[in-house]
Parts: sequence; C-alpha cells; structure tokens
Amino acid sequence: MTTKLSNAQIAWRAAQDIADGAYVNLGIGFPEMVAKFQPPGRQAVFHTENGVLGFGEAPAPGTEDWDLINAGKKAITLKPGAAFFHHADSFAMVRGGHLDVAILGAYEVAENGDLANWSTGPKGVPAVGGAMDLVHGARRVAVITDHVTKDGKPKLLERCTLPLTGVGCVTRIYTSLAVIDIDNGRFVLREKLPSLSFDELQAVTGAKLHLDGPVADLIVPEI
Repeated sequence: MTTKLSNAQIAWRAAQDIADGAYVNLGIGFPEMVAKFQPPGRQAVFHTENGVLGFGEAPAPGTEDWDLINAGKKAITLKPGAAFFHHADSFAMVRGGHLDVAILGAYEVAENGDLANWSTGPKGVPAVGGAMDLVHGARRVAVITDHVTKDGKPKLLERCTLPLTGVGCVTRIYTSLAVIDIDNGRFVLREKLPSLSFDELQAVTGAKLHLDGPVADLIVPEI
C-alpha cells in the first residue's frame, strides 16, 4: 500500500476543521492529539468528562500537577477562565447538546454512520464509558482512525460487527488515507492521498465509496 499518514498528521487534518471558539471533547488516546494542532488564530474550548472546561496543552515533563488531569488521566494545564464542575454537570453539558464537536477513535465505522469504538474482547475495556453520551450529545461527531486494522482489514464497513457506541452518529471520518463524509447512508469521498488511486482506496474500504464532485488531494505537513 502507498505511504499513509501518521497519527499526528491525521490529527492535524482533523484540527483544521474545528471552528474558533468551538466547544470540543476529544476522546481518550489518539484523539487527544488533535489539541496540539489548532490553526493559528483559532482557539477551541476543550471539555473533559471528569469536569474541566477550558484546559490547555500538556505541561512540561516534571511540572505536572496531578490534581489536573483529563479523562484519560493525562496531565493538563488550564487556560484563563477555565472552570471545574461535578462529573454529573459535565455529562449534563454533553447530554444537553452544549458541545459543538466530539472527535473519537474507532474500531469500525459503518456507511450509515454507526460507530463501534469499544470492545469486550481479551484486550477490551469493561464498558463503553462516556463515548455513548458524546456521540449523541455533540452536534457533530468525527472519527480519526487508521484506514485499516493492523492485519490489513477494512475499518470502514457496510455494517459494524462489534458492539455499537452509537447509531447513525458519525458525519466525517479522517483516516490515514482519506477524508470521507457520511451522507444519506453513503461513504462520500472528499479527499485522498494524491499517490493513491480511487480503485486502490476502494480495495481497502469495506463499503462502496461514492463521489459527489471533485476529490481534493489530502495534503498535510511533515510532523
């Protein structure tokens, strides 16, 4: 397969679509990287389920205050005006539709927008956690992911096979090969790596890719 984007490059591309002042929740793990790549002149307000709004970048090693962490138990800093609140209030914000964007990782995404991003398998987690609330509370749900699994199987499918996090919730997917929208139950290709042909991309996608106008080149910086 052609050269693919790194996780940092996928996160950079996703960050370019976050509006200035948007209220944003980033999923635990890989999605947290999106916060590093906000475009100049734009500043999102980041929310974490454990009760902080307006946190900043990770502190320098050795300067962490371990009373200040995000939902993934990683150390954070605070922006001016940051707020603390009860866990229940945090989920009231999520469920009340007060978040503009949630960006999550994925095991599988279906062409109808279904998302599976947790598993109870041998290396799974005990439960779905806050993701189930996020995918139905945020106004826009995006996914960042490698285009295929470690053994080369498609992660973008006609139907998910793993337990669902949410039904019909995903609107855009940023992968290591392409940017794909979900529109009327279809995968609509918006951008792809210029070195990758449409047929090559289709061969590693588990559902039909549709075209709706020109497909832009997926161009990202070296990170």
